[in-house]
Amino acid sequence: MKTFLVALVTTVLATGLGVPARAATTHARAALPCAESSGVTRAAALAKIKIWMAGDSTMMNASTCPIGWGSQFAPYFTTDVTVQNSAVGGRSIQTWLYEGNVTSTKNSAGECVLSSTAYSSRWTGMLDTSAGMKTGDYLFIQFGINDGTSACPRHVGSARFKELLGVMASAAKARGAKPIFVTPVAAITCSGSTAVGNRGFVTETKDAATANGVPVIDLHARSVALYNQLKLCPNNGDYTQGAVGAFFCNDHTHFEAAGARQIAALITTALRDQNIGLAAYLA
Repeated sequence: MKTFLVALVTTVLATGLGVPARAATTHARAALPCAESSGVTRAAALAKIKIWMAGDSTMMNASTCPIGWGSQFAPYFTTDVTVQNSAVGGRSIQTWLYEGNVTSTKNSAGECVLSSTAYSSRWTGMLDTSAGMKTGDYLFIQFGINDGTSACPRHVGSARFKELLGVMASAAKARGAKPIFVTPVAAITCSGSTAVGNRGFVTETKDAATANGVPVIDLHARSVALYNQLKLCPNNGDYTQGAVGAFFCNDHTHFEAAGARQIAALITTALRDQNIGLAAYLA
């Protein structure tokens, strides 16, 4: 039954949004007619840019559940945009940056000790002067779901979390790219008939955005509002059927393709609502 519902919702959404339900690591899509939206005017000719993405499983590419919203992002943009999604499941901001160099030992400040400050290949690739981030590109950063784990190596404290967001933002800016912070997308948690927030590091993400002069998209709040709009609460906790089963995998956190596509749409709406320059590239 769930397979039928997921297929039905995916087909309806793909038809209504005019986008395919296919995902790949790097994407480019056919351009649609230009338009103006929310004060962002599309120029007659736009430079080709790349969107870089850093995050966890709720953002990562996949063709089967769990499917991150980043895998559904490219179809919303013109052919001037390529999407490079480097989100990886199970990562905190620190393990995404340093991978196996984050040990299972905590220091006196309660932070996980690094055995080396060498970056992961995914981040060094973004920093590469030839193939990495360039002027006009954008970097989306979304962490905070795995970072609250009490044990190392995934654990990250509030101050360290904000520090590492700043490190990534500064590196992007130094290369002419424009960072955008994203608060962690909400899981589905119900209080009676109302979906409620359930993530940490929302305030830290906003604080880091202010400190670094970076726009922030509050995906946590927008996703909770979407769940209420779709009336996903109340539910009996069975994520294999009904509207909640069509949106989520068989858990309360990860997405089916239909759900991931709607989360990606929240980001594009925020780009317009917040008058972020990338909105000029929306199809």
